[in-house]
Amino acid sequence: MTPLQWVLGIVVGFVAGVLSGLFGVGGGVITTPAVNVLLGGSAIAAVATPLPVIFPTSVVGAYTYSRAGEVSFRAARWAAIPGIVGAIGGAYLTDVVNAHLLLVITSVLIGVTAIGVVRGRRPREPWVLGATPGWKYAAIGFVAGFVSGLLGVGGGIVMVPAFTVALGMPLRRALGTSLVIIAILVVPGTIVHWALGHIDWAIFLALAIGVVPGARLGARIALGVRERTLRILVGAFLMAVAVLYGVRELVELVRTAG
Repeated sequence: MTPLQWVLGIVVGFVAGVLSGLFGVGGGVITTPAVNVLLGGSAIAAVATPLPVIFPTSVVGAYTYSRAGEVSFRAARWAAIPGIVGAIGGAYLTDVVNAHLLLVITSVLIGVTAIGVVRGRRPREPWVLGATPGWKYAAIGFVAGFVSGLLGVGGGIVMVPAFTVALGMPLRRALGTSLVIIAILVVPGTIVHWALGHIDWAIFLALAIGVVPGARLGARIALGVRERTLRILVGAFLMAVAVLYGVRELVELVRTAG
């Protein structure tokens, strides 16, 4: 890596860390294209290298939320193992399922739930600490892991709206809980890519230098703003992700069909 790429890597990592702490996601939406386009990494390195970066990012963000009492460790315990199973299953089905079509459908669902997050829509039964059946957390973890493994997108874009809109969990607690689960889900993929030699550790180091302070800053911002403001920010981010992926995959579908 050149000196300029080191600087760019730290900046990209910082931005990804802020997004992670603020929105409860892994930050791969920023780091994956940056590794390939800006930092000189190969295509496989662009997929693999963000995985170990996500671990310290999510741990730092989760720790900050935990200190503020905004993590449901019960939800994380129920969701983690099904999430790992889902991620493995999704990865195996990558060559079988039409991922472009599935991602278009996923984008529509994310867009709809983004509106629900902004509106603050609650289920009929309000969320009560310790009262939600564990199987609901397990189901959300499995779906988030499956989507992550199949499509290569962060599980947080599924978990955060599912926790808030479907279960009525307070948004800050959903963000913190999502980061705990993401930290667990990313471990198996990291080990596999490490064993296969796909990870560029120099790029990882540059990104990691930036993501740690970025994740802490993003989490502190989320903990400090008003609930309504946070809902608008998270909803707008989810909608942007939905539009970005939806348009890109629709173009890809049209191209392959032609």
